[in-house]
Order: sequence, then structure tokens, then C-alpha cells
Amino acid sequence: MPEEQHYITAGCSISKGIVRTMQRTLFENKTETLPDFLLSIYRHFQVDYPKFHKMDHLSKLGFLSSELLLKEELPGVHYRPEQISVVLSNANASLDADLNYWNSVKNIPSPALFVYTLPNIVIGEICIRNNFKGENAFFVQESFDAAFMHFYVNSLMDQHNTEMCICGWIDVLAQEYKAVLYRVEKTKRGKAVPFTIDNIKNFYELAHG
Repeated sequence: MPEEQHYITAGCSISKGIVRTMQRTLFENKTETLPDFLLSIYRHFQVDYPKFHKMDHLSKLGFLSSELLLKEELPGVHYRPEQISVVLSNANASLDADLNYWNSVKNIPSPALFVYTLPNIVIGEICIRNNFKGENAFFVQESFDAAFMHFYVNSLMDQHNTEMCICGWIDVLAQEYKAVLYRVEKTKRGKAVPFTIDNIKNFYELAHG
């Protein structure tokens, strides 16, 4: 059977001090360190989630990206928790948190930092926040592979009980960071574009500046 056509119904990126959707810039602050920049996004969009302050940088970046990605309402659309999946990738796994934890070992090891020494913890934070219970996967790759993401997400949506998938790239190491998330659905709505390799690449490259 041929693959069904799926659609990118929303996109959000955070990179180089800029927060974007697929259509416009939402917020800009290029004068802050990464922790201060992430906090400024949290405050600017009036997010209310106290657990945010305990997260590592990778989880904060993924959490904020997903909050903005999901902020756009889905009128008349209601998915069950098990119908929503999350698929992410990056190049540095949890190395940023690993290094921070290793530095803490020199004095007293920090259990709060140790919790985040796995890259897929960011998926857990997103799923807990939104009660997502579908399939999830985290891949560590040298660079963002749009063709692989296209293949994997299409397979997930064609062969499993997935009606919506949050997918993309979330990476942090020291002051270098980049998040590019897509909301992929089976139903075309609003300004949705087809979920194609070219459209995935186009928004990723726009976010890269």
C-alpha cells in the first residue's frame, strides 16, 4: 500500500537567540547566556510549570520548544494520549548534563544532575507535561537527518496507532544550542504543508540562520 500523506501543521525553532514558528519570529534576545535566555523565554510566554527550574538545559530547551509548538490550538481535534508520539534526535546526547554532573562529583555528586544524564529524559519531560503515552524514540546522529526522520515518522504513523507526532532536533552543549520541532498530523489544517524531506529541511535551515 502507498504511504498516506502526512502534514506539518506547526513548527517551532529556538536557535541563536531567536524563537520562530514556520511563519514568523516570536521572540528575540541575543544578549543572554543560555540559562538566562531559556528563562527569558519561559517568562516572556508566561509558562507556568515549576518543575522547569529543576531541568537540565537540554530538557528546558525541548520543553519550551514543545510548549510553543503545542500552543496553537487544534479546534475540534482530540487525540487520545496513546495516539501522540515523540521522536527526537541530536548529536551530543546528554553530554552537557554529563559534564555538569562530572564537575559536581569533584565536591558532592548531585542526584538532581544525575537524573538528566540520558538524552531521552527530555522526551519524558515533554510526555509528563502533556500526558502523551504514544511511541517515543531518541536517536543520536552526527547531524540532523531529514530523510531518516521522514522515513521513521511516516512508518510510525502508517503502521502504529499514532495520529500526531512531535519530532525534530534538540541539541545543547555549553553555549551552543538548537531546537527545531515539527508537529506532524494525518489531517491537513490551517497553513499546513506536506511532511516531505524538502519541507523538513527548509524549516531546519531557516532555523539555522
